[in-house]
Amino acid sequence: MTSSDLRQLEQWLDQQIIGQSHLVERLLIALIADGHLLVEGAPGLAKTRAIKSLGDALEGTFHRIQFTPDLLPGDVTGTEIYRPQQSSFHFQQGPVFSNLVLADEINRAPAKVQSALLEAMAERQVSVGSESYPLPRLFLVMATQNPIEQEGTYPLPEAQLDRFLLHVKVDYPDAEAEREILRLTRSEAAKGAAVDAPQLAQDNVFQAREEALALHMAPAVEEYIVQLVMATRNPVPYSDDLAHWLDYGGSPRATIALDRCARAHAWLHGRDFVSPDDVQAVAADVFRHRLLLSFEAEAAGVRSDEVIDEILRLVPVA
Repeated sequence: MTSSDLRQLEQWLDQQIIGQSHLVERLLIALIADGHLLVEGAPGLAKTRAIKSLGDALEGTFHRIQFTPDLLPGDVTGTEIYRPQQSSFHFQQGPVFSNLVLADEINRAPAKVQSALLEAMAERQVSVGSESYPLPRLFLVMATQNPIEQEGTYPLPEAQLDRFLLHVKVDYPDAEAEREILRLTRSEAAKGAAVDAPQLAQDNVFQAREEALALHMAPAVEEYIVQLVMATRNPVPYSDDLAHWLDYGGSPRATIALDRCARAHAWLHGRDFVSPDDVQAVAADVFRHRLLLSFEAEAAGVRSDEVIDEILRLVPVA
C-alpha cells in the first residue's frame, strides 16, 4: 500500500468535512498509529460527521454512543442476558465491539462508565466475570468533549486522559469554508444522499501501520523526541517561566505517542524517513492533555498550547 491511497481518502474526507482538515489528518494519524483521540470543540463543528464519514470509507463497523449521566457501564461494554431456552447466561456484546466508536460527550457520563470505556481502550478487551472478550484488531475510539457547557459533566482525570494518543482541538471554520458548507448541504439535500465514499480495506490499514513503524528515524531525531519529553519533566535548564508553569510533565506514553504519531505523519506525507518537522507537527496534540500546569500558570492565563510552543522553541533539534 502507498501513502497516496490514504491521501486520496483524506482528500475525500476534506470534501465531506469542510474547514476541519486538521481533524481529518489527526483521525488518519490515529488510525495509522493505532491509538485513540479526544476531540474538543463547540457543538456543530462536524466532529460526529468526521468519524462517521471515515466509517463509510473504511471496511468495518461504526457505532456512536451518546454519553449521558444515566448511562451504565454495561450499556457500553455489553452485559450478560439470561436465556431460558438454554437455562444459562449469554454475553451480549455492547457497542464498544465495533471497529470505529464515537464516544460523544464522554464527560457527560459518570466515572464508572468512563472507566469501562477507557479500560477497553487500554486493554483491547472486555472482562465480564471470569471471561474476557477481545475487541476487534482494528479498534479506534474518538471521544468528544464540549468545552462550553460544564454543568452536569464529569471531567476526565489526568491519568485517564493519558490513555488518549491525541487531544485535538477544533475551531469554527472561516467564511469561505462556511459558504462551501452551505453548498455541500444543499447538494446532499437535493441528491438525498452523500457522495459514494472510497473503500479502504482493513488489511491496507494494517499494512500502513507496518510501513510507518519501518520508516527510518535517525538517532538525532529519536534523541530530539526524548529531550522534548524530558523538558516537560525538568524544565529548569531551559527557562524559569517553564519551571513555574509546569507541575507535571509527560509520561513514557508521551514519548511513545510522539514517536508513533511522527512516523504516521511522515508516512502519510509520502516520506520514507522521520524528520524533526514531523515531530513538531504532532507535538501539540500529543502533549496538550499530558501536561499539568501549575496554579501560577492558570492564574496568569497561560494555556498548555503556549507552554508547548515555548518547549518547541527552547529545545534544540539534535
